[in-house]
Amino acid sequence: MWSTNARFINGELEIAGCSATALAEEFGTPLFVIDEEDFALRTRAWKSALENNFGAHSGTVYYAAKAFISIEVAKWLKAIGVGIDVCSGGELSVALAAGFPADRIELHGNNKSVAEITQAIEAGVGTIVADSLIELDRISQIATRAGVTQKVLLRITPGVEAHTHEFISTAHEDVKFGFSIASGAAWNAIVKARSLTGITLKGIHCHIGSQIFVPEGFELAAKKLIELLAKYRSEFNEELPELDMGGGYGIAYLSNEVTFSPDEAMENLARVVKAQCTEFGLAIPRVSIEPGRAIVGPTTCTLYEVGTTKEVRLDGEKVRNYISVDGGMSDNIRPALYGAHYSVALANRTPSPRTRSSRIVGKHCESGDILISEVEFAEDVQPGDLLAMPATGAYGRSMASNYNHLPRPAVVAVKDGTARVILRRETSTDLLALDVDEAPRSMKRGK
Repeated sequence: MWSTNARFINGELEIAGCSATALAEEFGTPLFVIDEEDFALRTRAWKSALENNFGAHSGTVYYAAKAFISIEVAKWLKAIGVGIDVCSGGELSVALAAGFPADRIELHGNNKSVAEITQAIEAGVGTIVADSLIELDRISQIATRAGVTQKVLLRITPGVEAHTHEFISTAHEDVKFGFSIASGAAWNAIVKARSLTGITLKGIHCHIGSQIFVPEGFELAAKKLIELLAKYRSEFNEELPELDMGGGYGIAYLSNEVTFSPDEAMENLARVVKAQCTEFGLAIPRVSIEPGRAIVGPTTCTLYEVGTTKEVRLDGEKVRNYISVDGGMSDNIRPALYGAHYSVALANRTPSPRTRSSRIVGKHCESGDILISEVEFAEDVQPGDLLAMPATGAYGRSMASNYNHLPRPAVVAVKDGTARVILRRETSTDLLALDVDEAPRSMKRGK
């Protein structure tokens, strides 16, 4: 759950040689603390696993920017030599601002606007993953006008049920993403893509969901996609050279969970891909993957300061201690959104060995603003204590909001006993900056 360089010394959390107390005093709370060295280690582990298992057939490790992206993180990824998968014009702008090579960027998403596709093509983005027939037309028209040929993959829905929450399961039939194999939509998209100008169809893509701990779903999806590649070869007497298997590899949020091993994941995938290609007499395609959470999730923890504690008597004699912190659903929406579970630790001192039933809650005006619904926690926790929640690197800061007009927290990178801000904390000035006082304009027809 914790980054490689996190440890407790005399009861106090230390990350990459930086004490939690010193970090909170210097940068305030809530605070996202990202272990820079751990981020690099995990990124390189996925890159090495892909290359070691697929050899000459390894494609690109595309870091999924939706998990968390900033200019500094994009610079780390550029230096390591991987790609970035972006799913909006904003994420693309961050990558480009970091000087990230456009040919190592992949544009994703189920509803790319004309402006976003134009931005990508003008920037020279290497790959666009098309999600609908309308998008294929848009890419074709924009690329043709620009006088370029855009490399395209088709997002395919293989009909695989990932063992995860419905909101983050993306490859069964009844979802907004991709072209279904079973309905024939995938084949129709292939035929259309081949007929359009400005497009070169290079392969197919899928993403079966998120927070998956077993390899069977990835293996079944690979089989279905290779069957589709075989049908393509049979129909057109040529082979599509690329296969992107997406991401979704799970990480540990609780002590009884184990983060998916890159070597194990790629070994299993390579075995299935190679066996299926042999069965159908296909050349092994260049295989790419898109880990996001699996890279950044464990690198980061969130520091909170306890504001109040309150005993609430439940049915019978049971009492629960409500521990309120200075953040909540505005910096971690996942527990409220789909019941995600997290762990927590006292970060500034050694706690009492005696525990009691507790609930970690935020400061928002919502009864659902609960970070951890039930945990046995130190009974001596008090206002001013620091709590640390591990594995918040993915979808914490990236899904953060200004609900109740709370400024979004800072992100601090730590390494070798030093700390630096890579995303500053918002201020009241930032919150007020979008308010305007302008004269009304007529919106009547013809005006």
